[in-house]
Amino acid sequence: MRQYSANQLLSLLDRHGPPCISLYQYTHRHHPDSLQDPIRYRNLLKQMEGSLLQKYDKRTVRPLLERFQPLSHDGEFWNHRTDGLALLAAPDLFEMFELQRPVQEYLIVADTFYLKPLLRIAQSADRFQLLCLTRDRVQLFEGNRDTLDPVDLIDTPATLADALGTEVTPQHQSVRSASGQTPIYHGVGQKKEEVDRDRDRFFRAVDRGVTENHSKPTGLPLMLVALTEYHTPFRNVSRNPCLLSVGIEADPGAMSLDQLRARAWERMEPLYLERLASLISEHELARTRQLGFQEPSEVAAAAVAGRVQVLLVEADRQIAGRVDPLTGQIEEGVLCDPEVGDVLSDLAGMVLRMKGQVIVVPRERMPCETGVAATCRF
Repeated sequence: MRQYSANQLLSLLDRHGPPCISLYQYTHRHHPDSLQDPIRYRNLLKQMEGSLLQKYDKRTVRPLLERFQPLSHDGEFWNHRTDGLALLAAPDLFEMFELQRPVQEYLIVADTFYLKPLLRIAQSADRFQLLCLTRDRVQLFEGNRDTLDPVDLIDTPATLADALGTEVTPQHQSVRSASGQTPIYHGVGQKKEEVDRDRDRFFRAVDRGVTENHSKPTGLPLMLVALTEYHTPFRNVSRNPCLLSVGIEADPGAMSLDQLRARAWERMEPLYLERLASLISEHELARTRQLGFQEPSEVAAAAVAGRVQVLLVEADRQIAGRVDPLTGQIEEGVLCDPEVGDVLSDLAGMVLRMKGQVIVVPRERMPCETGVAATCRF
């Protein structure tokens, strides 16, 4: 699975196109349900072509459609899906995102991208990563309370050999032969200090790669899964600020994905609830100092001014309309109009642009009934 971050989504908030195509599709992980996915995808492409031809000539439409066509009959692609798929395209861009939560099916052709589903998934407070580590091998997973998927490693060694190459300490050998006969070599293994030295060099390379290419871009909490004897050596060399103090002391290869997810969520859930409680407490304190807002119009004004430090947004809540990015004025609309969009999505994008933090939380954890709560810097 290819990971994505809020910072990556920020680039999609910039002007692209037009036309900007946003395609969201519910997909299935398992056969036979997955058989319907390519059929539904091809139907969406027909709708896309019709929508584009209403506004643009064939010369403009053809190269856009050609970017989507290769997936139409790619059986290997459709046999390895997650819970959702997002494809965003413009004349200067084509991006694909694999989603770990189902999404409502959308096909929107407009002047800007429709990013609300991506923003909500990227900013959900229950996301985490697992670093599954042995003495000579590593895997990275990303998930939430419901699902877990492997992440493609970026500039990070997957094995001891990848990290050290020919620099792995060779095994010592002893020689035994009878007089006049060909010598026989016997491997007697490495000394413990040499084994530990190679292990620590591997762990440092893994930590460096994961920190720079996965933890920093996503900001997700990272939980270590390894045998007990590897936890302390890895933590001693790690410089990853996202690495959690709690971990799973077990052989990662002895557990299924679902077992890994369940074990990880047992440890993550208390941290998740503690974090939300802390954010809500800070918000309530900010309100007593006139630095906390819950009305969308007040939040919009604060967001435009760059004042919002943390924005809590209710999951699955929609407020039809749009927010003027210059004035903060909210224009009401109807959700069935794709040109209108969602006020909460606009507010989230504005706060992210201003380097604020957006957290999507379930309704029962929100501190108010308005769907949004902002804690301001000043």
